[in-house]
Amino acid sequence: MLEVRGLTKHFPVGNGLFGAGAGTVRAVDDVSFSIDAGETFGLVGESGCGKTTVGRCVLRLVEPTAGAVLFEGEDLVVLGREALRRRRRDMQIIFQDPFASLNPRMRVRDIIEEPLVIHGIGARPERRARVRELLDEVGLASDSGERYPHEFSGGQRQRIGIARALALKPKLIVADEPVSALDVSVQAQIVNLLQDLQREYGLTYLFISHGLAVVEHISSQVGVMYLGRMVEIAPAMSLYANPQHPYTKALLSAIPNPDPDEHRDRIVLTGDVPTPLNPPSGCRFRTRCPSPSRIAQMWSRNSSRSRRIIGWHATLWRGLSAPEVSPNPPTETVVRTGVPPTFQILHAERMRGDAMSQDSPPGQSPDHGAAQPTPLPSRLPAKY
Repeated sequence: MLEVRGLTKHFPVGNGLFGAGAGTVRAVDDVSFSIDAGETFGLVGESGCGKTTVGRCVLRLVEPTAGAVLFEGEDLVVLGREALRRRRRDMQIIFQDPFASLNPRMRVRDIIEEPLVIHGIGARPERRARVRELLDEVGLASDSGERYPHEFSGGQRQRIGIARALALKPKLIVADEPVSALDVSVQAQIVNLLQDLQREYGLTYLFISHGLAVVEHISSQVGVMYLGRMVEIAPAMSLYANPQHPYTKALLSAIPNPDPDEHRDRIVLTGDVPTPLNPPSGCRFRTRCPSPSRIAQMWSRNSSRSRRIIGWHATLWRGLSAPEVSPNPPTETVVRTGVPPTFQILHAERMRGDAMSQDSPPGQSPDHGAAQPTPLPSRLPAKY
């Protein structure tokens, strides 16, 4: 249904009176994933990691800097204005804030009817009938259409937002933290509603959230983002049962445990999240990793001469024996998913020899002293 390839979004930042360039915010960097029809893909990560930007780039509410977004085989990034407008009938979004996403000057019936008017679907009596049908589907009284948004609670407003998203009978819905602003009991109602609608209409969801428990409940696959990059993708059951990336482990350890008698070790990350204006090269999590590898540190020495691995370097490299390592790796090696089974590393690329030499102390040859890191493998073991 949806395939995202190398999605990148950079925001130039101005500085001073005349807006001279102060740098570039790397909000999303080389993110790739795919969603099958009828599936829910959960996208998680802490605030500011780029989750919402990914969702908006998928719908081209924000124009991507680079990459491809294939929806049913068609690249949305290259579509013209009219072609994109027609395609958007199949793609809708549920916004995070149920208070700000509804026009306070419009009646609810007009809010839900607006997508039908924009796309010229049906006559007015048919559209009004469709509005009543949608209100009933999301659990609101049919006479709710005559009222204004301020007359509803937060959960009811989010139901209105869901009804608006369903108006055009889309195939894909980007749910941008649809329950984060709601009480826990109301969250459960909205999540159950989304699942019921998915079963009834065969909807496909990109479900963005920082609520890990909610994502576990609703998702079939989960992607974890950190500082604009995807660090791990796995089926939901596998990821929650056996996380591989250190950042994923730290996130899952923060989920509140309702059983007071069950002890669970909390992984507390030290330091601050690096700025996306100047993110660490190599593995972006290395500055906060509880057990950073020397490989990750060395790979970050010179981003202009060494390439990066998306994922945790040490996991892959420790799993390879000497005969499986090529002394002359190719310029680019694409590492397939499943190393280990729930861990995904993408676009493993060659690190040049001059970057390796920079890891040695001044005046010391890279062939002496501390052991040098193993070169990047050109292939994976046959069992993978």
